[in-house]
Amino acid sequence: MQLFYAPDIHTETTEFTFNKEESKHIVKVLRKLEGSILHITNGKGFLFVCEVILASEKKCVVKINESQFTEPREFKIHMVVAPTKMNDRYEWFLEKAAEIGVDEITPIICDHSERKIIKTERFDKILISAMKQSNQMYLPVLNEPIKLNDFLSKEFSGQKFIAHCEETDKAELKNRIETQQNYTLLIGPEGDFSTNEINKALANGYLPVALGNTRLRTETAAIVGCHTFVLVNN
Repeated sequence: MQLFYAPDIHTETTEFTFNKEESKHIVKVLRKLEGSILHITNGKGFLFVCEVILASEKKCVVKINESQFTEPREFKIHMVVAPTKMNDRYEWFLEKAAEIGVDEITPIICDHSERKIIKTERFDKILISAMKQSNQMYLPVLNEPIKLNDFLSKEFSGQKFIAHCEETDKAELKNRIETQQNYTLLIGPEGDFSTNEINKALANGYLPVALGNTRLRTETAAIVGCHTFVLVNN
């Protein structure tokens, strides 16, 4: 199934018109004609089965024939990850996390962060593309970057974890997870969290965890953590 994304479609929509760019892609590249069936999600759990009623490169119009709703999972994954020095590595994390099934992502600015200015416009496009590619009905929420100290002052339900590299008493993440919960996992920058940041997180109820026996890059650690939550709950 090839999936399209249209956030403005809802259950009362009867017809939808794609923008010029998407219309050209559908008609010229994918060679869709009147009568072709398209599948569209609004990123909020709904799948719409649509029929092309006008196949023009400038204006592709579809009629909504059917809508299906996918119930959300009983657990949610919130990955809180410091931006990497090389932007493409963070983009790789976003893509793979969306494919795995992350629900929410927050970039955090830490004491050791080398990248402190983040532009999220391209990040949104990557998440949309990954959602469509993996045939998922929910678009992950991408929050604006925030300083770690400010983030730690917020309240979150469920289990809260921090993965860091300091030689302290830590349990494996997989052994700390209680199933069917909401999860928040902090992943630091290339230079790791500072000791002060770790202590603040612990004081705010975050549990220290390890993600294996090897030292991982920021983006790799984030993927391992995200996948661990999904695996333990399946």
